[in-house]
Amino acid sequence: MKVVVGMARWGLVLMVALAACAPSSARNATAAPGEPAATPGKRACGMVASSSALASHAGYEILRQGGNAVDAAVAIAFAEAVTYPTAGNLGGGGFMLIRMADGRAAAIDYREMAPAKASRDMYLDERGQVIPEASTVGYLAAAVPGTVAGLAMAHQQFGVLSWDAVIEPARKLAADGFIFHAALSDSLKHNRRLLGRFPESNRIFLNDGRLHQVGKIFRQPELGDTLARIQREGWREFYEGRTAQLIAEDMERHGGLITLDDLRNYRAKPREMLRGSYRGYELLTMPPPSSGGIVLIAMLNMLETYDLGSLGPRSPETYHRLVEVMKRAFADRATFFGDPDFVDVPAKGLTDKRYARELAKTIDLQRATPSEQVRPGDPLPYESTETTHFSVVDAAGNGVSNTYTLNTGYGSGVTVRGAGFLLNNEMDDFTSKVGSPNVFDLIQGEANAIEPGKRPLSSMTPTMLLKDGKLVLVLGSPGGPTIINSVLQVLVNVIDHRLPLDKAVAAPRLHHQWLPDKIRYEPEGLADDTKKAMEAMGHRFVSVPRRIGDVQAIAVDPTSGVRHGVSDPRARDGKAVGD
Repeated sequence: MKVVVGMARWGLVLMVALAACAPSSARNATAAPGEPAATPGKRACGMVASSSALASHAGYEILRQGGNAVDAAVAIAFAEAVTYPTAGNLGGGGFMLIRMADGRAAAIDYREMAPAKASRDMYLDERGQVIPEASTVGYLAAAVPGTVAGLAMAHQQFGVLSWDAVIEPARKLAADGFIFHAALSDSLKHNRRLLGRFPESNRIFLNDGRLHQVGKIFRQPELGDTLARIQREGWREFYEGRTAQLIAEDMERHGGLITLDDLRNYRAKPREMLRGSYRGYELLTMPPPSSGGIVLIAMLNMLETYDLGSLGPRSPETYHRLVEVMKRAFADRATFFGDPDFVDVPAKGLTDKRYARELAKTIDLQRATPSEQVRPGDPLPYESTETTHFSVVDAAGNGVSNTYTLNTGYGSGVTVRGAGFLLNNEMDDFTSKVGSPNVFDLIQGEANAIEPGKRPLSSMTPTMLLKDGKLVLVLGSPGGPTIINSVLQVLVNVIDHRLPLDKAVAAPRLHHQWLPDKIRYEPEGLADDTKKAMEAMGHRFVSVPRRIGDVQAIAVDPTSGVRHGVSDPRARDGKAVGD
């Protein structure tokens, strides 16, 4: 099957042809359906898709300047720390997947790390119960940030422009400001209670409680100064310079655990990329401490035993199979996953197709399996909320898939005094207590218990798809545990149901994570008769539907190199920019 790269028909893809870069037969970004797909002699830069229109333009501008996909990705990540503060960050962490046109590839782990003073039961009271908000709000919820180190590692290995150049768009956006828009206003209003608890966050993001006016210029001078220091003195400034001192001093004032030593000792890590296959396509994705890649491959391996294409994309039979493989993969996630530097994760067994076939045999095609009857499998015999994602493919065919986060929206709510950026609340992604759900209702196991220097388990799933060795799709999503299932369903829509990318991304999604034993679905996402048919099979649904995921994806025609970017219509300010 060939990935369809036709233009969107309903405004789901927002692309702007801005300038010229390199010879290409790329699609005319302003062409309407039915018009010629290529502009003879046109020079193309590439394509970026992110949840922030301003950040997308920043990344595209870097491509125009001669930067490659990695340079653009670094610029987008720094820019989103300014323009998309709910998830874009300097004070968080994430994962970057890189695949260069010459075949070189890298998986960079810049996940946050538990401080040296962290302890296994630090969020439990004297009765052994989880203390409300202790791991989600305030200084004690923050782990050591990894974003700046991870972006620097990517840039050092693959970038072609200077460090100064890739940070400049973000620095300028912070110092000079940008027009405060309705999507950001609504997001801040929704998180007013959290941000209002911390003076710096209240001052910067809520205008001391008066709220910023839509249409006015929003400037962040302290953040601009921080970016200028990192730009001028290099990435280590964040971990050893004035910025590190500001973090450590703020922590000490408010009972946090992060120290100067924690910051000096942080390192981003190269990981061995996970590789899987599905119906003739090669899958590249992220290994632990992300659970996303293994869970995604495991679910696809189980689904490969069924002819989904013949069942239709929105049938109760297709949805039933999706939900049942989700239950089984997430049950394994709860048991086997953790930081591979601390625990042995049976990745080979969990991603083995023979293991998937054994799990698939436990699925009753007529009845839902109650989650209490779904136990973690035995992969050992086979051994040998709020986040944001962006995708980049440049004119040469280099690709980047990056997902990074503060964990929940605006993280811990804490803005570092004098530095202007928010800190994560990633400590909640550890297992505070075995059997007790975290903020995403995920049950996690002993393998993910808190230890000093350990990285918490994640669901982030930056992913790429290859066909005959050529890059054909780059994608990922935010959304806590729904990330994995959002990526899964887009892949199934493209490969099994042969939907164009814009329709594959816009299609309704559902989500199951083993426990709680209920299906989350989207408003108007399920036809009444489909929902009733699934209920008759024994499936249970949440009472209130809600949106799931925010996929940012780029498809590449393997023959022509034509790129097609899609920013999920669920994202109010997202945009695909390029040619």
